[in-house]
Amino acid sequence: MIDPKPFPAEHGFTLVEMVMVIVITGILAGMVAVFIKSPVDSYFDSARRAELTDVADTVVRRMARDIRLALPNSVRNPTSGTDQCLEFMPTKIGGRYRVNEEGATGSGDKLDFSVIDASFDMLWLNSTLPAADRIAAGDVVVVYNDGSASGNAYLGANAIQVAGVVEPGGTANTTAITFVGTGTATPFNRKQLPSESPAYRFQVIPANEHVVAYRCSGGVLYRYSRQLTGAWAQPADCPTMAPVAASAILAQNVTSCSLHYEAPGSSTGLSRFGIVSISLEMTQSGESVQLYHQVHVDNTP
Repeated sequence: MIDPKPFPAEHGFTLVEMVMVIVITGILAGMVAVFIKSPVDSYFDSARRAELTDVADTVVRRMARDIRLALPNSVRNPTSGTDQCLEFMPTKIGGRYRVNEEGATGSGDKLDFSVIDASFDMLWLNSTLPAADRIAAGDVVVVYNDGSASGNAYLGANAIQVAGVVEPGGTANTTAITFVGTGTATPFNRKQLPSESPAYRFQVIPANEHVVAYRCSGGVLYRYSRQLTGAWAQPADCPTMAPVAASAILAQNVTSCSLHYEAPGSSTGLSRFGIVSISLEMTQSGESVQLYHQVHVDNTP
């Protein structure tokens, strides 16, 4: 028997209704996008600034660490006075040399400044130092680098290359350090050292880096290193100080850079401390950061 009731009405939506929903949803999405765009842009801007700051801070700290280890009275800008580059002689370690022999037998090997001495005792065991700081053949011993004509390691006046290291030296708890011969084809050949250190101290320049230089050029900050094969007078300009052949890139996107050294007794007001002022500005994707840092340089030889 046929049910006399009609079939239930079918429910749904029309094309017009669907289009209206899409339009309204698009309007709402556009309104929401307007409100969240600014915070999202701000987040990415902050991320870029943080990245730039991290790079700049790392570079400045690396430079400061290098400069603090500079041989006393070796930091300098070119003679032209530009602050786009500076150089110095790095040190790996320092120590004290024997001044007198011990006891009636005269044991121990003192560093003799009255002759062309071939060796001396360091008052410490080289093997107890960290591996990277140990004195080795090829390193250069510098005594009393006061920046004078006779105390200038750039010219080799007070610097001699190490030939060998043996311990113990002339007595217990000492290390015997021998010098290369007089025929060495570098400024660090064996010679009579000109001046004693009032504190009986010496510094050691590593064999693979006699001079380190930093230079800003073309939006890039470079680190250069060189081994000296002859006397190295103060360069007149940055291209002379830092040849392109031996460089490493420390930072790019550099828009402003200043590496200025004030020697002791100038406007620093300090008798034994110089100051290196580092100013670095970096820009990327419209974001810029600027860092300023000063490094005290101990020039006590």
